[in-house]
Amino acid sequence: MTVELTERIEMAESGKARLDDMFELLERMLPEGYRAEVVEGAICMTPQRRTHWNIIRRVLRQLEDRFGKDAEITSDVRIDFPGYLNGFCPDLAKVAEGAVPDEDDRWSYRDVEFVLEVISRGTGRNDYGPKRDTYAVAGVPVYLIADPYQRRCHVFTEPKDDEYRSQRTVDFGEPIDLTGTVVDLVIATEHFPRD
Repeated sequence: MTVELTERIEMAESGKARLDDMFELLERMLPEGYRAEVVEGAICMTPQRRTHWNIIRRVLRQLEDRFGKDAEITSDVRIDFPGYLNGFCPDLAKVAEGAVPDEDDRWSYRDVEFVLEVISRGTGRNDYGPKRDTYAVAGVPVYLIADPYQRRCHVFTEPKDDEYRSQRTVDFGEPIDLTGTVVDLVIATEHFPRD
């Protein structure tokens, strides 16, 4: 497993120039109201939706209540992850206190403590598949998927040996207990909108 993880990290670092080129092109051609990211070398563009943003906003407020308004919490900001051309733009990512961005003003995936992805119809399979697997490889301690179509949240914790060892599902309306994790809070979901 160590060799495989090392190879994935080296691929991410060697693919940085290609990712830079892809994102530069995307910035010039992306229509207003869309977001884009690169998952395993494939460009994924999705329109911003009201439901999507309202879930993000509700989680963001709870993270800010817990960590303060100056905490490093990003939304739709590129972070390069291990693997083949993985330039993800998580819906929300909380970065560890004291982390320092690199020379390109980007956060290292090694400093990401929490990721929220809200499911969109066109890209949901990425969030449940390649992105979940990549976040586990990267050692992201808490990965939360909010799915407004299922009206459920999926919580992944305890990354080890390239997979999440703990997984649970919580219905919208029920609290998500993340005490005992680096996030150490209970996320309220009763006001999450549904699609």
